[in-house]
Amino acid sequence: MGEVVPGVPAATPPVSPARWLAGRLAVVTGASRGIGAATATAVAGRIKGAGGQAVPVPADVGDKAAVERLFAKVAEVGQAAGAGQVAALVCAAGVLTPAPFAETTSTMWDETLGVNLTGTFLCCRAAFTAMAAAGEGRIITIGSLSGVYATEKFPGLAAYNVSKFGVIGLTEAIAVEGKEHGISAVCLSPGAVDTEMLRRANPALRPGLTPGDVAELVVALLDSPLAAVSGANIPLFSNA
Repeated sequence: MGEVVPGVPAATPPVSPARWLAGRLAVVTGASRGIGAATATAVAGRIKGAGGQAVPVPADVGDKAAVERLFAKVAEVGQAAGAGQVAALVCAAGVLTPAPFAETTSTMWDETLGVNLTGTFLCCRAAFTAMAAAGEGRIITIGSLSGVYATEKFPGLAAYNVSKFGVIGLTEAIAVEGKEHGISAVCLSPGAVDTEMLRRANPALRPGLTPGDVAELVVALLDSPLAAVSGANIPLFSNA
């Protein structure tokens, strides 16, 4: 999984509340493809526009030691750039291996939940600790309509569906505990997005969103007041 760690010098001129990202350190996971790649590009572009920098850091988010190394690198980049602690986190790393439920192996299950749910937990926990110390932070997780109650489900995605249900619940828990620390957390749950993962899950499904559509919303949310909607899960059905 590729991660992008953008950092901005503390000397960045004052900006309006609509540019909250400027002057802050952000981490985007899953930056090697799909929604993560589009989001990393969008976030890095916004921060570079404010005079900052973007640093790619390879890491397996499902590996506790790798996540610890990632956030140690984040702290190093932040210190060097004068940007302080990580202030924004977007968890977009994800995997999907379709298989009928009866043929879903323990390895498939463990890998899917390990990246999609445990990986999100590990990254959120590391970021939460730094954000709490700084007294502010914004976390956006990427769920899926596959993890939203009472939406249409497709066969062969049991492990993926469960992992995304978990991400939504995790986001709600983070929002509850983050409130007293100035940390907001929101989950975005897209439907059919034009990605390799969608084609693997259901080749016949016509995408109504592009990775860029989701990335634009992520950046808009990060740059807007989030406290009032912290804990929300936002389903994205289509851009039509």
